[in-house]
Amino acid sequence: MSIKAVEERSVPLPEDVTVSVTEDGTVTVSGPQGDQSRRLQHPQITIEPREDEVVVTASPARRKLAALVGTFTGHIENMVNGASEPYTAELKIVSSHFPIKARVDGDTVVIDNFLGEKAPRHARILPETTVEVSGENVTVTGPNKEHVGQTAANIEDATYVRGFDPRVFQDGIYITNKPR
Repeated sequence: MSIKAVEERSVPLPEDVTVSVTEDGTVTVSGPQGDQSRRLQHPQITIEPREDEVVVTASPARRKLAALVGTFTGHIENMVNGASEPYTAELKIVSSHFPIKARVDGDTVVIDNFLGEKAPRHARILPETTVEVSGENVTVTGPNKEHVGQTAANIEDATYVRGFDPRVFQDGIYITNKPR
């Protein structure tokens, strides 16, 4: 088995998206949906923005460094995609026993009357993420894929029920479409 001298991957950039990299390894992606920054640093990996792409290079291309190049490339792709078009996750409110009322209050989602409980349940909304509740549908949107996914998971987790058979007792808020 031969070892490659250099592992290199590139991320194409849309016309309306720009990327800059600082000396400490902070990658900043700017686009119509906003700016995102993330620190991606390793002493043997370089991230170089070019005219129409971003190139991530590792030298020497050992297995762990090659895997890290793929990780860095994935993070940059998600940032570029989110800067040009927002990510969306969809959830559905299911209630057969007690009518669930969900609403957004600042940076939390408040879930009232879940299982007839008097105290509301709360789910945290991460920064740069918006949540809209309309009827039995909940939509989570934002430019950061990880924040959108985590906010949707927070909402779903807030209505997790222990001690009941989930095949029979299906009340809760469930993710129907994940951000892609």
